Amino acid sequence: MGEIIIRLDRVMADRKISLNELSRQTGISTVNLSKLKNGHISAIRFSTLTSVCEALSCQPGDLLEYSPDDRGHELM
Repeated sequence: MGEIIIRLDRVMADRKISLNELSRQTGISTVNLSKLKNGHISAIRFSTLTSVCEALSCQPGDLLEYSPDDRGHELM
């Protein structure tokens, strides 16, 4: 099975915005944003995704990337 990779760190770097500033703009705690940024989450609320996209002027696809798992092909 593939996985979803979170690219928040890359988008933040492109926009030259800190975690503290993003927290201020979105109202999301720095702890929760840090967990999101480091991929230590198993789910994300659409309201959180919307707030981050609005603050960073980006699309959800800029933040989330699907990576297929190629091992499934080897097992066949």
